[in-house]
Amino acid sequence: MARTQSLYRCTECGWTSIKWVGRCGECQAWGTVEDTTATAASARGTAAVSVAGARVARPITEARGTAVQRWNTGIGEFDRVLGGGIVPGAAVLLSGEPGVGKSTLLLEVASRAAATGKRVLYVSAEESVDQVRLRAERTNAMHDELYLASEVDLGVILGQIDQVQPDLVIADSVQTISSSTVDGIAGGTSQVREVASTLIRVAKERGLPVLIVGHVTKDGTIAGPRLLEHLVDVVCHFEGDRQTALRFVRALKNRFGPTDEVGCFDMAGDGIHEVPDPSGLFMSRNGTPVSGTCVTVALEGRRALPVEVQALVVPSSAPQPRRVVNGVDSSRVAMLLAVLERRAGLKLSDADVYVSTVGGMKLTEPGADLAIALALASAARDRPYPHTLAAVGEISLAGEIRPATGAKQRASEAARLGFTTVLGADAEHLREALRVAFSLTQSVRERELDRAF
Repeated sequence: MARTQSLYRCTECGWTSIKWVGRCGECQAWGTVEDTTATAASARGTAAVSVAGARVARPITEARGTAVQRWNTGIGEFDRVLGGGIVPGAAVLLSGEPGVGKSTLLLEVASRAAATGKRVLYVSAEESVDQVRLRAERTNAMHDELYLASEVDLGVILGQIDQVQPDLVIADSVQTISSSTVDGIAGGTSQVREVASTLIRVAKERGLPVLIVGHVTKDGTIAGPRLLEHLVDVVCHFEGDRQTALRFVRALKNRFGPTDEVGCFDMAGDGIHEVPDPSGLFMSRNGTPVSGTCVTVALEGRRALPVEVQALVVPSSAPQPRRVVNGVDSSRVAMLLAVLERRAGLKLSDADVYVSTVGGMKLTEPGADLAIALALASAARDRPYPHTLAAVGEISLAGEIRPATGAKQRASEAARLGFTTVLGADAEHLREALRVAFSLTQSVRERELDRAF
């Protein structure tokens, strides 16, 4: 007879212990060690099972590949992130900060799907039916084919699916739904794993797409076991700044499409609206050139977006001048300040420096280095650049300008928006890029003087 023994296993990494501990000794995660019963393996091992019929392994060239039939949600930006639309039987996980607009976006998806004749079941475990209806009235998402339910029990939700027979299910959220067959409170590791696996099994068996809302922790990662992200087919992250109305949806995992697409949305009082061409959201509308500004073309997924970087340099008498940044990496700005002072001869160590982006855009790629450096140089010398100038390139510690990824796509987007001069790796060095940029400024002033006289 096989001998059984009690073990405590970490649900995150699989580390085992003979006694319970609050923190995993391998991955250092808290509250993930649970009591399990392990059966000692027989010395003979697992017996082989005969395989026959359609289950026999065969060459991949003999397998039939069927094309994925997608249906559009009616929101082009969301379809872009999903890879062209929702796949029947797919499980999509949408995560994001509280209040960023996850429920508003999915309610809009539900109303667009219901308007096309599909029956949608929206299960809200966090709000009552009346609360969801009030938001639906505000966002004009009312439709007879949109069914609402406020349930927290997984068994009742499965009964609702059997009763309504929907074409799309939205569960908001997985951390607030619990199963009576598993011990633990809602949101616990075992509960999240059971709820997610059950919903995904229903999706696969019935060819029913399921959209699941997931909470995030204080450091921005998806709450719950890592297994949750492995189970679903698509993982999307909804991000945005509460001080601005701009929202982005990014695909972190997608079994049916690319993971480098980004959807752009605008949060308004009457709901959320897609922004197919966000080119003008991250640039100022000032007609007169102002010192301390420079435009770069950033890549968000496969989309090229022009972003204006603004800098302000003010003399300071403090022993430690201030360095304030918004929308850019502070350590990257500190490095560029050192390169400007050492390689370009601009003394900035005794001045307060402020760097920000327009529209709440966050620049994290090194391709924006040249635009930040040009904006700082323009602010330090109080000499503006013309509106027709854009800069894309990475700056090394030696002052060399390296090409950024997707240079052709950035250049074509800049040309489409009317930028006639794009400074980049062709300048080779930061000092040469500054010389070219300020020579353009001198040419503009000379033309203005000629027109004046």
